[in-house]
This record gives sequence, C-alpha cells and structure tokens, in this order.
Amino acid sequence: MKFGILVNEGPYQHQASDSAYLFCRAALARGHEIHRVFFYHDGVNNSSRLTEPPQDDRNVVARWSKLAADHGIDLVVCVAAALRRGIKDDNLAPGFRISGLGQLVESGIQSDRLVVFGD
Repeated sequence: MKFGILVNEGPYQHQASDSAYLFCRAALARGHEIHRVFFYHDGVNNSSRLTEPPQDDRNVVARWSKLAADHGIDLVVCVAAALRRGIKDDNLAPGFRISGLGQLVESGIQSDRLVVFGD
C-alpha cells in the first residue's frame, strides 16, 4: 500500500510528529511505500536545521532527515506555513524541501491512503 502522510504539529509540542515518524518506519518495515510526508501548520517546524534538542532527548528533525535519506522519501514543507514561522531554504534540514499545497493534493491523489497526524 502507498501512504501519503500529513504532519500538522511541531516536533516537541505534540506527539503527532513522533507518531507519524514511527508509523512511517513501521509501514516501510512491512513493505509499504511512503509516497510523501507533507508538513503543514506548526508541522513545518520539523524541518528546521536550527533545532538543537538536549543530548538526552530525541532529535526529531534528524530522524526525519535520516528516514528520507535511507528510504528516498519526499519531505515537503508548506511554503506559506514555513515563511510565517521563519523557515526558508537556507535553514532547512537535509532531505526537506519547500513547496506548495499542490504537493499535498497530489499526494492524496497518488496514494492509497492519506494519514493525518495532529489537528
């Protein structure tokens, strides 16, 4: 099955990002495909390379970057939501790219299921 993923919450304010990441890993381990992960609203904060969690905490941004590198997953950040939060191309973490809502619509069309994490 091919999944599209929508993440609407930031990496440390809500469980949504962790849940989405763990869902992606589990789906890939079972042989499914992740078409795209689209970050929207506060979810765009998952893409900032400026995030520096304490050493004893998980690095959510680095997790997403590694997942994209290991599995060729398209990590798309909503341009309007990103700019509102000060996220631009020059401070994106590796593996992320900025684009528009059309990428979310396309993911919904091309995937068997669009799974939403966060409000």
